[in-house]
Amino acid sequence: MTLDMIAAAAAEGQFTAGRFVLRRVRKSDTGLFSLYAGDRRVAEATRSIPHPLPPGAADAFVARATKPGSDEDIWVMDGTISGLPEVLGVINLKRMDESRYNRDQSEVSYWVAPAFWNLGIASLAVQALVTANPQKNKTIFAEVFQDNPGSARVLTNAGFQYLGDAESFSVARNARVPTWTYSRKLG
Repeated sequence: MTLDMIAAAAAEGQFTAGRFVLRRVRKSDTGLFSLYAGDRRVAEATRSIPHPLPPGAADAFVARATKPGSDEDIWVMDGTISGLPEVLGVINLKRMDESRYNRDQSEVSYWVAPAFWNLGIASLAVQALVTANPQKNKTIFAEVFQDNPGSARVLTNAGFQYLGDAESFSVARNARVPTWTYSRKLG
């Protein structure tokens, strides 16, 4: 990727992440979101994706992701700059108590399509988002299910520190699932 391409991407709210870019969600992403998020392995690694994925869920996600004034920013891991598919996964930053407390804190979450697991995609995406710090956060938090040690490695490799154990509800599993919680101080 040339410096001109990097500058153009940054001007559009995109961030380079090695062999792909993090870019805003587009309506044309709906089909691949439906395909990838409809995979049980992806859904069960998240808190909010149901399985099976109901009709219209991908459309609703795109509408939420493109809605102005949201408390979260969502990016697509887009591999087209290096000949990879247009959607590799999704990463987002959700502001935490911003309107009430203005603590400059967010929570990062992400998923990668199974065809691209173990290729360093999530690690590059998290590193790029932390480096860009588009929300000008002082702290970024993250939580992963304890049966997903690969996601825990992504966070520790990106400089996140382990805070402790907790649990969160997984819609796909219809159960509370043990989690590990992490944070990363910035600036």
